[in-house]
Amino acid sequence: MANPDQELSCPVCSDACSLLDVVDFNKSCEEARGKFLGLAGIPVYYALCGKCGFCFAPELAAWPLEKFEEEIYNDQYVNVDPDYVDARPRANAGNLIAMFGDRAHSIRHLDYGGGSGLLAGLLRESGWQSVSYDPFVDRSMSVEQIGEFDLVTAFEVFEHVPDVQGLMGNLRSLLAPNGLVVFSTLLSDGNLQPRQRISWWYASPRNGHISLFSRSSLAILAQQYGFRFGSFSDGFHVLFAKVPPWADHLISVK
Repeated sequence: MANPDQELSCPVCSDACSLLDVVDFNKSCEEARGKFLGLAGIPVYYALCGKCGFCFAPELAAWPLEKFEEEIYNDQYVNVDPDYVDARPRANAGNLIAMFGDRAHSIRHLDYGGGSGLLAGLLRESGWQSVSYDPFVDRSMSVEQIGEFDLVTAFEVFEHVPDVQGLMGNLRSLLAPNGLVVFSTLLSDGNLQPRQRISWWYASPRNGHISLFSRSSLAILAQQYGFRFGSFSDGFHVLFAKVPPWADHLISVK
C-alpha cells in the first residue's frame, strides 16, 4: 500500500509528485459501458505531477512482469477489454491502410506492443512489410535483435507501461532515421485535476492503465528523446524528428 508521506518524483520530468487519489483495483474501462466488477478491496493509489501533469500508480509501476500476468493480463482480462482480441487490431489496420495507402508498401513497419500479432498479419495481407513485437509476449527477443523500422505503431500501449523512459528509449532505438511513431493513448487534460477525486473511466488499474499522460508530459518526453510531438486527436498522436516523404500528406510542420 502506498505511503501518503512517501516522496515521489515524476518519471517524466523528475519534479515532485503527490498522491492524488485511491481507487479500487477492480476499476475497469468497462464501467464506461455500464459494466461493473465487484470490489476487489485492494487500494490502488495514483500520483500526479503538478508540473507536467503525468499521473501514475507508483506501487503497480514497480511490479515485475510476472505480477502483471498474474493479476491483470490473465484469463479474465478479456472481460475488461473485449476489443483487444480482434475488433481493435482490425480497426487499427483499417485506419493505417487508409492513412498511408500504397505509400506504406515500400517501408518497414513494426507494431510495438502488438499482442498476438493480428494487426501486423492483417497489414501483411495488404502488402505491408509488417512485424509485431510485444515485451510481454516476446520475452526471448530483445529490442536490439529486432532492427530498425520506418514506421513504429504503439496502439493502447503507453498507458500500460510501468517504465515510460524505458518505452521511449525502445522506440528511439527501433526507429530508423527520419522515421515515424504513431501511437494512441487518451490525454488526461481536463480529466484529472489536483485535489479532485478520480472519476475518469480511463484511469482503470484492472485494465493495466497505470500511466496517464497529459499533452505536456508527452511533449516533454518527446523532447527528451529528440522527437517532435503532435496529435491528430485527443487519443491519436505522432512522434518524429523529420517528416518522411511517405507521410508528408499527413503532417504539416510549421
